[in-house]
Amino acid sequence: MKIAVLLCILLTASLISAQDSDKAAPTPGTTPEAQASALASPFLQDDLELLTGNVQRPNAITWYDNYLYVICNGDWTIYRIDDRSGDTITYVFGVRNGSSFIAEDTEAGFDLWIPDTDSETLWKVDQARLAPVSIASQLNTPWGITRIAPDHFLVTNAHAHSISQVSESGVTHTILTDLRSPTGIASDGSRVYVANAGSARRGIEWFEIQEDGSYSEPQPLVSGLRSITNVMLANDGFLYFGYALGTRGIVGRIKPRQCLDSGCASDDVEVVVFPDIPAPIALTISEDRRLFLHSRYRPEIYWTQLP
Repeated sequence: MKIAVLLCILLTASLISAQDSDKAAPTPGTTPEAQASALASPFLQDDLELLTGNVQRPNAITWYDNYLYVICNGDWTIYRIDDRSGDTITYVFGVRNGSSFIAEDTEAGFDLWIPDTDSETLWKVDQARLAPVSIASQLNTPWGITRIAPDHFLVTNAHAHSISQVSESGVTHTILTDLRSPTGIASDGSRVYVANAGSARRGIEWFEIQEDGSYSEPQPLVSGLRSITNVMLANDGFLYFGYALGTRGIVGRIKPRQCLDSGCASDDVEVVVFPDIPAPIALTISEDRRLFLHSRYRPEIYWTQLP
């Protein structure tokens, strides 16, 4: 069964690569390091464990301190889910349509920072579970978020094809334009990785944060993949992301530094999860490298242990 599915993955990836005439040049041959860390084969649907299926239309998910926080656009609610038992409580109400968000430690506990595409607002929620606090409004379909400095975030604006820098006090200005429906975004402190859901040729791009606080022009990182949504840097050094093969949601990964010079193509991407759930997929990874994922059209949340 796994051999047949693997052949399907390789064939589909090859077809996508062949059809994508604007694709960036592939990276040189796979390094010994990448070969050593590669999975024996992708996780299939039967390899996934069901954690829970009792949340309404989950849109976004993040892990923090042994809990999952899930935003559901079916009832405008954030739920907290025990990452082992699946026990679920209503955490806070009022976020309408968050597509990705982050959790961060604070002296008092933790904060959730949530771009809301429907209300075009960046919300803050803390451990007190009070109503969400508006940090910045009048964004343009804010989708992804990553922190780049003690007082600043980068937020993608999907419909405006841009990225905004937003301070914790709400000061906002545009730092990049001419993207292609940017969605997920992640940063390692010096480089930023952003997904373009509207372009297979520009699937994931990267740019640098300069010493003076400015930003370089975007460069290709991964091309040939369609409808990339979430991107996440995990503590194993990989960049994980959800994308689509037809209507099927896939989780793939790459080592970013191997794609910086000339960009990687779809056949350089390691398929991590090849499930039977529809795209788009939302994902998060715990500190002990458990990968949690769900389709944004289904209530089930699954997980698997990464090696």
